[in-house]
Amino acid sequence: MALPPAVQKRLPLIVGGVVAVGLIIGGAVWWQNKQRWETTDNAFVQADVTLVSPQIDGYVAEVLVTDNQRVQPGQILVRLDDADAKARLAAAEANLAALLAAVDNVDARAAQEQAMIASRAAAVSQARAQANLAEAQVNRYTTLGRQGWVSEQRIETERAGAQTAAASVAQAQAALVAEQRTAGVLGSTRQQSLAAVEQARQAVEQARINLDRTVIRAPAAGVVGARGVRAGQYVRPGGRLLSLVPLGDTYIVANFKETQLGELRLGQTVHIAADAFPGMDLTGRIDSFAPATGSEFALIPVENATGNFTKITQRVPVRILVDRAAGGAALRPGLSVEVRVDLKSEGGATFAEAATGQTRLADAGTASEQ
Repeated sequence: MALPPAVQKRLPLIVGGVVAVGLIIGGAVWWQNKQRWETTDNAFVQADVTLVSPQIDGYVAEVLVTDNQRVQPGQILVRLDDADAKARLAAAEANLAALLAAVDNVDARAAQEQAMIASRAAAVSQARAQANLAEAQVNRYTTLGRQGWVSEQRIETERAGAQTAAASVAQAQAALVAEQRTAGVLGSTRQQSLAAVEQARQAVEQARINLDRTVIRAPAAGVVGARGVRAGQYVRPGGRLLSLVPLGDTYIVANFKETQLGELRLGQTVHIAADAFPGMDLTGRIDSFAPATGSEFALIPVENATGNFTKITQRVPVRILVDRAAGGAALRPGLSVEVRVDLKSEGGATFAEAATGQTRLADAGTASEQ
């Protein structure tokens, strides 16, 4: 059915008006969305994955977990062959027992030496008493000799006896000093033996620790991934055996352009869309801003001091905590997501303020508690 000529003449104006109204409405909607939302599809799910490695070398005797198995903290993951560790522990314990016996031997010799010192001291006292008696005899006979009652020969005999008694005192004192010095040597020997015992105790403790380390346990809860350990395999300290992924503690790192950061605040609500979960609207909150752009953490940093420079908008990683109650626990590390930040929602410090003050959403909660 043909349109009337009047309508045909006005048709371009009508179409133009409809298009103009559509553009105005679309522009208004775009402007409102631009004012309320900041979006990016350069966002990925991450988690603090724990890499499990042995602390000693040895052969794997048994692997007690399988791929994608959920484990709890302290659960045994891998057992290493512990024959060598048990032998080293037994040798260390035997060495400790021998050194303890050596200390007991030194103590017994020290007790015997104290008895010898007491005997030598008694001998000194006895010799000194004999010397005193001989000296008194010399004095007595000398007096009698002046009166003519005793011969000169008897006096000389008594004097020789007194000198012999004095020599006996010196000999007894020398023997006492020798025994005392021997006791001093035994004291230093005991200190040396005690140091050796302490060293042996540490060796026993280290051997016991190494024996305990033949049993590798889960340091945290998670799901086993990238399991590369097999029974009979020889492993070394620091070698990667498997990974533990905490599925319930995932978070999102969204890389926003530097031109998008002006209105972002800590604590703002974030809506998350994941291709792996179509139709599911996940929510979260901005937790923190990275201290530098992503290119600064690259293995080969970008060198801008070149002759030809082209300015490229950089991206800053923003950490987003996912609400687990709204289905966030289903996210897997490595998934790509699209995030939309509600700029109208309540928030804390801006990107600029976070550089000098509050750096994480958790800091606000800590400050409010204080």
